[in-house]
Amino acid sequence: MATQKKLIKVHPTDNVAVALVNLSAGEVIDFEGSAVTVESDVKMKHKIAMVPFNTGDRIIMYGVLVGKASAKIEKGGLLSTANVKHESDKVTGKTETIGWTAPNIEKWKDRTFMGYHREDGQVGTENVWLFFPLVFCENRNIEILKDIFEKELMKPKENDYQLLLRSLVKSETGGAGNEAASNDANLFNNIEVKFITHQGGCGGIRQDSHSLAKLLAGYVNNPNVAGATVLSLGCQNLQIQIFKDALDAINPNSKKPVLIYDQQQIGTIEAMLSSVVKDTFEAIKKANEVQRTPAPLSKLKIGLECGGSDGFSGISANPTLGVTSDLLAALGGTTILSEFPELCGVEQELVNRCVEEESGERFLELMKWYEKTVVDAGSGFDMNPSPGNIKDGLITDAMKSAGAAKKGGTSPITGVFDYGEYISKPGLTLLCTPGNDVECTTAMVGSGANMVLFTTGLGTPTGNPIAPVVKISSNTDLAKKMSDIIDIDTGGIITGEKSIDEMADEMLEFIIDVASGTIKTKAAILNQNDFIPWKRGVSL
Repeated sequence: MATQKKLIKVHPTDNVAVALVNLSAGEVIDFEGSAVTVESDVKMKHKIAMVPFNTGDRIIMYGVLVGKASAKIEKGGLLSTANVKHESDKVTGKTETIGWTAPNIEKWKDRTFMGYHREDGQVGTENVWLFFPLVFCENRNIEILKDIFEKELMKPKENDYQLLLRSLVKSETGGAGNEAASNDANLFNNIEVKFITHQGGCGGIRQDSHSLAKLLAGYVNNPNVAGATVLSLGCQNLQIQIFKDALDAINPNSKKPVLIYDQQQIGTIEAMLSSVVKDTFEAIKKANEVQRTPAPLSKLKIGLECGGSDGFSGISANPTLGVTSDLLAALGGTTILSEFPELCGVEQELVNRCVEEESGERFLELMKWYEKTVVDAGSGFDMNPSPGNIKDGLITDAMKSAGAAKKGGTSPITGVFDYGEYISKPGLTLLCTPGNDVECTTAMVGSGANMVLFTTGLGTPTGNPIAPVVKISSNTDLAKKMSDIIDIDTGGIITGEKSIDEMADEMLEFIIDVASGTIKTKAAILNQNDFIPWKRGVSL
């Protein structure tokens, strides 16, 4: 077993180090050939000064500026919000082109996963029939449909619409009784039904409805979705035609079944829901016929997300995702790095990694626009770290961002996309989203992600209605404490028991199993189906 180190410096040019264990005041540590005396008690995950700092001195971590000293800090002293303020270098454009040596993919190039092939060439890791409203006025009807479709296929429940669905199920099973109906989930053993509700579609500004239309269209076009049932009231801002136009803009030749119902045109709720149940039942039967077949790993489109981050996230879990992302990029797959408030301070590296200069320019434009809207709302990117982040060592936004960006590895950036745009390019891409866990995950899936890798140091139960969300802990204590939500533990990197490359290999194996349906994520087991559209400019 490897000896546990006490300190780690992430980049050779850093002038701070991270405590890997709790440190005591007066403790002397031999680090990089010199003695460091710890000035005060330091909890693991927090940072200590490797050089003395005067007020205004630059603090470097991950090789970039992550803050400035707001007070004098002795060598071996603890960095905190009391003596460090957020600061990042300003970026105006591309300064160089960063080269990339692709990883060895010999062991992966012939591997496949068992996925659901769609007519447009995309491949799903799930087979979902999706129900959602165009406006919040239809949320109650979606909830009624959720109740009857979920519960009737699992166990009987007396409800008029449920009885209708039960009679349809019976006709498929030769008139089986109620006891048989209670087990008829096996009738649709190759498809799931999932439901989305939201508070949008009307009110607010018209742009909100157009943005929501693009997001919902992205969910329909996602390869994990076999088809959809859509409810409209009729008079809302998000008109049916706006939604159809958004679908056509993404995939004008799509043949995916989409059943749309307008309540004000149909009349009574009874008439509408009866039609919905009959039509959707027939559509689900057909969608259930699609079988999993082998697909190359290039068909994976993976969202990279972090939430409830801690001081270890940028050392263990996020770099593991970075190596995994590089492997997928080399294999022809797609990965998505988002959370723009958490890329503050690393813009120069990302711009320099863009294959096309126009992509770098667009990235900077989106970052500047986003930051301006946040400032206009009376906040700023410097307010991004949450109380939990700060408590566990992420004391500035730039420090948090530098660790979060490690999820994107080192591969070239092939494209930059705005919120609601569907990602069609392989390789590492950037997507403008907030850092908010659910809003970001919601957006990446709406842009085509058929799986999400989600790192956490503090623990979060986030899931998604149509895409598997793999939860990765940065430390073993969390993996043990919240074992019901954590899928993979990268804490062995912190203790020195595993390398980042070894963890990335384990990660890719796990991804293949989840994509093939042989392993269910903890979020799926918990039935965690989170969906929150972004109201732009008012969320970090």
